Amino acid sequence: MNTFYLVGSATLQTLIMVFFSTVFSLLLGFPLGVLLCATDPTGISPRPVLNQVLSRIVNILRSFPFIILMIVLFPLSRVIVGTSIGTRATIVPLSIAAAPFVARIIESSLNEVNPELIQAAKAMGSTNMQIILKVLIPEAMPALVDGITLTIINLIGYSAMAGAIGGGGLGDLAIRYGYQRFRTGIMAAAVIVILILVEIIQFAGTKISGRLLAKR
Repeated sequence: MNTFYLVGSATLQTLIMVFFSTVFSLLLGFPLGVLLCATDPTGISPRPVLNQVLSRIVNILRSFPFIILMIVLFPLSRVIVGTSIGTRATIVPLSIAAAPFVARIIESSLNEVNPELIQAAKAMGSTNMQIILKVLIPEAMPALVDGITLTIINLIGYSAMAGAIGGGGLGDLAIRYGYQRFRTGIMAAAVIVILILVEIIQFAGTKISGRLLAKR
């Protein structure tokens, strides 16, 4: 197979992994981050015990090295997608690994919202859900975009590491062809594509965040 086909195929696999794992990690981590913010002792619905339990769970999951987490989740990947190797299987551990990271980013972004806006919303009789949907999230949107951008970049790095244990994508290509078969050209191409993807994502995220800030 020629280099162009190999790199193109691996790039597509990486994009698929990163896209779906971003979506699923947001579905898991976004509500958790909102809950962490809301139940904080200084939040809109203080629940110190619940907040501490959730916080400990998030910290434990974040402390797991991704390679170990991926191996631990092999059985779950097999149950969900029918296999423990390849692009589809890697989406499962990628999503779970990124979810606690997303939760902390969401929590941090929401906590940056001016407390006076929250107090004003409460004074107007807004419910907690209305405060979350109409005050916290809209006001924190630029920070949320920056956080999601960082998540996507981290997932690109995670997907490359997943190649070490049969995850597919550019990391797998660099290891199987660049390292094991001494085809340094392919390894260099894989690294360059990863760098380009990171630059594109960072540029787009910064632009979107800047526009959101400008509209305030």
